[in-house]
Amino acid sequence: MSLNRNLLLTFVAPLVLLTSVPLTACAAQDADTYSLADFATVRKFDAHVHVNVTDSAFMDQAVADNFEVLSINVDYPAFPSIKDQADAAHHFIAQDPAHFHYATTFSMKGFGSDDWAQATNAALDAEFQQGAVGVKVWKNIGMVERDAAGELIFIDDKGFDPVFDHLAELNIPLIAHQAEPHNCWLPFEQMTTENDRLYFSAHPEYHMYLHPEMPSYESLMAKRDAAVAAHRNLRFVGAHMASLEWNVDRVAAFLDANPNAVVELAARMAQIQYQSVRDYDRVRDFFIKYQDRILYGTDLTLNPNEDVQEFRQVAHEYWTNDWKYLATGESRRVDDIDADARGLALPRSVIDKIYYANARREFLARSAD
Repeated sequence: MSLNRNLLLTFVAPLVLLTSVPLTACAAQDADTYSLADFATVRKFDAHVHVNVTDSAFMDQAVADNFEVLSINVDYPAFPSIKDQADAAHHFIAQDPAHFHYATTFSMKGFGSDDWAQATNAALDAEFQQGAVGVKVWKNIGMVERDAAGELIFIDDKGFDPVFDHLAELNIPLIAHQAEPHNCWLPFEQMTTENDRLYFSAHPEYHMYLHPEMPSYESLMAKRDAAVAAHRNLRFVGAHMASLEWNVDRVAAFLDANPNAVVELAARMAQIQYQSVRDYDRVRDFFIKYQDRILYGTDLTLNPNEDVQEFRQVAHEYWTNDWKYLATGESRRVDDIDADARGLALPRSVIDKIYYANARREFLARSAD
């Protein structure tokens, strides 16, 4: 998830760019692939959303579009408090457990104290009792949070070991958003997507190219990789293509090196399309080869005081646009990359895994035991 002020800035604007040109079919639909008409009937799972209110609009649209969702609580200052996010999750898990699932999170307050890990595990256990099926850590670890000496705290810090070991023992996956899109460390003229240029021009405080005193992209990736390697029994979900969205070969190498890891696609479709325009077969082959290790996700977010009817339209368009790209061979203009992107037309068996089976396995297998 990018550091956004609200949904309208980070999701609606890129979506308008995405759908501004009419769609055209670029190839006949293969019998082994889904069509746009199949979207409504195929069961699907969005493994990265944020339902931060108790208004039913998000879930109404999810059910209408045949989605289950994983709503991810996160220690993010622009969101409601962790408690308020948890309250919304508890509301929907009680109301519609067939379609709504959630991941909890923890606060970094007190990290480094003697009782932080014990208190954190107790708080997580309480959420697991309420139905949480995962735990999210955010990029504040590595990019914001500092210890008593003023040094940044990284994900491979030994202070996290008791918590990560506890999750491994319980077979609870850790969802990790580490670092930012690779574009964050580039000057504007070298960024590959317009939505990143718009976001970082509006938020220079988060544009790491302007902050050489902060950790480099590669150093943050190395810290993340060290943490994954040090906890081989911990199931690891790399949010946002594990922040390797700019290069599917790097994602493949990460997955090859870490059999305990999977990745999800949330908020990185434009970066994938940028690559497929330049090397279609390489991107399509990646999805097919790693079909068991990729989860569909969007990062769609509904926060308090947002227009719920507008959100429903945005969510539906976002979901259908992604379906067109991943499941069909249709081509459309994507202004975020200033190009026409041909749909990957992934086989039905691959779509069924990426859109449903993989998320069910990663997050709900434990609850079914």
